[in-house]
Amino acid sequence: MRRPVAAIATSLLLPLLVAVPTSPAPAAPAAISGTPAADRAEPGTAAKPKPRRPRYEARIRWTKHGIPHITATNVASLGFGSGYAATEASACTLFDTIVTGRGLRSRWFGPGGRYDDHVSMNGTNLQVDTLVTDLRNRRVVERLLASGAGPGREPRALVRGYVAGINRWLRTRRITDPACRGAGYLRPDVTTLDLWYGVYLANLLASTGVFVKEIADADPPSLTEPGLPELPLRASQVDRDALLTALGKDPASPFGSNATAVGGAETSTRRGMLLGNPHFPWQGRYRFTQQHLTIPGRYDVAGASLIGSPAVNIGWNSSVAWSHTVSTAYRFTPYEYRLLGSPTTYLTDGGPRQLEHRFVTIKVKRPDGSVGTVREDLWRTDQGYVVDSPATLMPWGVLSVWAIRDANAEHLRTIDTFWEMGKALSVRDLLRRQDRGGGMPWVNTTAADRAGDVLYADHSVVPHVTNAMKRRCLTPVGLVLDQVAGLPGLDGTTASTSCAWGRDADAQRPGILGPRNLPSTVRRDWVMNANDSYWLPNPAQRLEGFSTILGCERCQRTMRTRMVSQYVVDQLRGARRETPASLASHQYANRVRAAEVMRVGGDLDRLCAATGETEACAVLRRWDGRSDTTSVGTHIFEEFVSRAPEDALWRVPFDAADPLGTPRDLDETNPSVVAAMRAAISSLRSRGVAFDAPWGSLQVAGDRGAPAVPLGGGLGDAAGNANALASRTPVQNRRRFRPITYGSSHIQSIAFVGRREVSARTILTYSQVENPRSRWSSDQTRMFGREQWVSFPWTATQVRRQLVRTQRVRG
Repeated sequence: MRRPVAAIATSLLLPLLVAVPTSPAPAAPAAISGTPAADRAEPGTAAKPKPRRPRYEARIRWTKHGIPHITATNVASLGFGSGYAATEASACTLFDTIVTGRGLRSRWFGPGGRYDDHVSMNGTNLQVDTLVTDLRNRRVVERLLASGAGPGREPRALVRGYVAGINRWLRTRRITDPACRGAGYLRPDVTTLDLWYGVYLANLLASTGVFVKEIADADPPSLTEPGLPELPLRASQVDRDALLTALGKDPASPFGSNATAVGGAETSTRRGMLLGNPHFPWQGRYRFTQQHLTIPGRYDVAGASLIGSPAVNIGWNSSVAWSHTVSTAYRFTPYEYRLLGSPTTYLTDGGPRQLEHRFVTIKVKRPDGSVGTVREDLWRTDQGYVVDSPATLMPWGVLSVWAIRDANAEHLRTIDTFWEMGKALSVRDLLRRQDRGGGMPWVNTTAADRAGDVLYADHSVVPHVTNAMKRRCLTPVGLVLDQVAGLPGLDGTTASTSCAWGRDADAQRPGILGPRNLPSTVRRDWVMNANDSYWLPNPAQRLEGFSTILGCERCQRTMRTRMVSQYVVDQLRGARRETPASLASHQYANRVRAAEVMRVGGDLDRLCAATGETEACAVLRRWDGRSDTTSVGTHIFEEFVSRAPEDALWRVPFDAADPLGTPRDLDETNPSVVAAMRAAISSLRSRGVAFDAPWGSLQVAGDRGAPAVPLGGGLGDAAGNANALASRTPVQNRRRFRPITYGSSHIQSIAFVGRREVSARTILTYSQVENPRSRWSSDQTRMFGREQWVSFPWTATQVRRQLVRTQRVRG
């Protein structure tokens, strides 16, 4: 059983809903005496029992674009309203996530069907079920719930209510979405454990989830499959891009985001502002939905949540706004174990041990529709699951075997972290609450507050592997992994002793780096991150001296990082300041930084002329250098830059002393660079794509049910477009040149104004409701294509002005 897969479902939901519209209750008649009318009985009759008070009760006010504003008097009821709304918005994806967390994908969708979370996990249903079923057999989540690494009281109540809201919706509403209508798994029997497994699996996105097929298909070596290569390699022999891709960090298909926070020293308001744009899938379990959660006088936060998350993941309250970008840190370490005569006997400093061989029984849907079972197996050491992964230099060979220890597999604190962040009073308080939660799974945080402070921090969950411990514990192959990909491969022989993860006194639990060993900065001017490492949050600041497992220092920035920074640099030039409008305008400016750099001195035009392609080059010469829907020539440049050889592109190489200005000076005479431009033009011609086609006629929405809405934005890291969009497994409009299913998602531009006011501009690029039959399924997509914003209703007055309907939901 050694074939590929890669997927384990993950977590986090969206918000939206519908129930029965409520109308004002009639006034009660005045009581005749001091006894309430409901408690009085007619003479000679038994008093009727009081009606039982509902366990959960929430009011949901729906505003334009299908945004739910949920108000309740306690945490559990707030979760109830959130779960009800999330089911209304995304029932099909929500229940797909629940089925995945139950290990029943093969039962409902067939063992050979594929699961794709559109981020890092993509494999057969059987491979996913193999891992998830073993997690359930081992009662991993149940044990965490009972441990100090489990959730606190309020997050438990939030999840409990959320699940009750899901079940209430199913009991009272009817699913009309054709994607799952009538499916047998749509039952109001969801449990809190189902949701916690969903949260747990989402934590594993950048770690165990990357290796699902390598775990599920791991088998001991044999004469026909000896698990080569076996001997240590040199770093120069390794294809870095291929290795990073196998580790879930594909350079050509990055999982990323942008976030910029501008402080009071540089804003017109003298208060903080934030522009956040996570680049996430437009379909599947990692879609966002917007919601606003309020417990009067206690809790008030708005923003966006992923499917399965009752808490707001990216958002704001009256004092702080925050967004996230995917961190470069690793969440796991591989351990290499020496084998002793047998492929299942490994050496430890306590003597030889046997790999644990585990078996699971999976329900599968047969071709005739009946349900049977199959038996699968997997292997473990004390540190974690065995992987058979030649693509990451970790095969199960005749001399050694690899297993991974996953820091995000050792906690259930994610909901705690986001819930507590929603209570923050400042960016410093936000970080304290995040650290106390100890469950930020795989992202950086960028934030701004009303006082004018701004924060950048990578205080995510990272294994406690210091540079000193790494140097002591690297194996020969582990050294190559570290040199090429920054991932230390450690000696499994001493995995429980001298090469075990360490502990910090200020960490929420043992085994992870504590806040003092993680990078952060609070400033008054500005900070940003666009998925490069923590090293350069501001051109004037370097964060250095941290463990290399967090990422690189003094290393080249992507063109997207350079563009996100350049927007602020240009706005502040000449003693100008960022205003709420100017910061929001960066989102739709659609500048292409690589083109700006390559055009200096006419280099890009000379390069194109060297190809002899006069028609295409005339279009490229007249191009406005942007990726607006009206831009003509964007596709020619993107086709070129996606082929351009990075090692031959520039005359001036990267210089850590000038990280936002280098590399530069296009080498327009280099034959390989000229060949890349010629190939780009030839490719467009062969596909029948007109050179003078406007970008909006080529790039359109491509998610399920989407009309062919013209979209601005484009290629992120290589081209340097901050409004990054990508086409990955499109569903709609597949005949178009570039149907979009990934990238800019829940975008928010938040400015604190005056003593209390919040200016909140948002756009959910793929819209709030996934059911194509809903009027809220593509309305924001059209606005995104027209470069518009939703004025998010934050105050009670603003909510009333945009109110569509009100419901009171009980359960």
